[in-house]
Amino acid sequence: MATPRLKSIHRSVPGATPAAPSPVDEILPAGKLFTLGLQHVLVMYAGAIAVPLIVGRALKLPPEQVAALISADLFCCGLVTLIQSLGIGKYFGIRLPVMMGVTFAAVSPMLAMANIPALGITGIFGAVIGAGVVSMLIAPFISRLLALFPPVVTGSIIAVIGVSLMRVGVNWAMGGPPAMAQIADPAFLKMAAAATAAGLPAPLGPVPLIANPGYGALDNMGIAFFVLAVILLVAKYGRGFLSNIAVLIGIIAGTALSFALGKADFAKVASAKAFAIVTPFQFGMPTFDVVAIITMSLVMIVVMIESLGMFLALGEMTDKRITQADISRGLRVDGLGTLIGGIFNTFPYTSFSQNVGLVGVTGVRSRWVCVAAGLILLVMGVIPKIAQTAEAVPAFVLGGAGLVMFGMVAATGIRILAGVDYKSNRNNLFIVALSIGFGMLPLVAEQYAQHMPKALSPLLHSGILLAAIVAVLLNLFFNGLASQERAREQARENSHGSE
Repeated sequence: MATPRLKSIHRSVPGATPAAPSPVDEILPAGKLFTLGLQHVLVMYAGAIAVPLIVGRALKLPPEQVAALISADLFCCGLVTLIQSLGIGKYFGIRLPVMMGVTFAAVSPMLAMANIPALGITGIFGAVIGAGVVSMLIAPFISRLLALFPPVVTGSIIAVIGVSLMRVGVNWAMGGPPAMAQIADPAFLKMAAAATAAGLPAPLGPVPLIANPGYGALDNMGIAFFVLAVILLVAKYGRGFLSNIAVLIGIIAGTALSFALGKADFAKVASAKAFAIVTPFQFGMPTFDVVAIITMSLVMIVVMIESLGMFLALGEMTDKRITQADISRGLRVDGLGTLIGGIFNTFPYTSFSQNVGLVGVTGVRSRWVCVAAGLILLVMGVIPKIAQTAEAVPAFVLGGAGLVMFGMVAATGIRILAGVDYKSNRNNLFIVALSIGFGMLPLVAEQYAQHMPKALSPLLHSGILLAAIVAVLLNLFFNGLASQERAREQARENSHGSE
């Protein structure tokens, strides 16, 4: 795509040679701003709505409340993007073309919290708010922690994030979690009910189970594979921007096919409001649990390390020197966005790496494009029909897309690990092996922590955090700390995040 002609926001001084404007601070014509801003929105849209869909359905919320989560997410995506790209004062905003969205890294601990009755959704929001405050406080010091996260650590963590999320994608494609694969035999239940009605003793013994016709249904799986095929075809034959929205095109195609086959119901879209303000604490006042806050804060440290790498890479792409103050302002927005997310009923925020990639595709380095995208997202967030449409997408359609989205996260981790030196430092093999092994514990042995303190459940049931802790400790044990300059160089080279 050709780079649009840019218009400077700087005014020339009479009698002086106009200074060359920074590409980051140049403004495009309004039409170009809208078009390119919309491109950024479309690139991130599928990933942005995935987290509220995952968490909302895990909590078994009604469709209207899941749609409320999506609206809040879109609204906060726009608001936090504006803060990051425009900047507020001298403390917030890196003022680069950065799009902000909910991070996948927080999904695993949030699902663990969702399964704890004492926490639930208000406990999740409390943990998000607490982590946002902690993140803002520690933002200036994150760059000093960079040496704790070399590629062997970040690659292992991101690989575990992807593998953990793959379970969600597979469950969507199958029609639900594995526990739904079998249901009680309706004939037995009918016989038992008839016996009870006649005053006879109910049949003894365990209730016989049969295969659930709705789980792994071949027609639903066929649609999931259709979505996958569309994504792969667009990814291979699409050019430029089109290939960047392959997942979104696949979801649209799969939803259209499902609707044609009578498998998608959009009745609630018609009854949804045309406009509604996103308000704080729609699900009640948050509850605060110390362990949950610590757990989410550890996730945010990993997220901010990833963001730091993206900022350094984006600085090179836009020919802007990134100072320590810039990094602190950018990372502080990760924390502020997370705080805002918890208040407005959504989740932790980070910089979206696929939008950083779009900067390279379009050649447009102006932050005002992301400002336009932020405004578009704000508008989308106050139109409930948009969120209700996303909520109405059948789970098996999302399953086909999820295999790609979440698999790409795992593949990103593997790509980072491919650059690790194993030949001259065999100890790196131990770091990767054990961190991934510990990260798999909650996936393959869900009850492994049943005899451990219940208060530690948010931490112990998050494979991502277990992998992070083990990887960091083993790297310190085997490799020690790298220099800050080397750590920054590695972060810049491996700037693709886990969102």
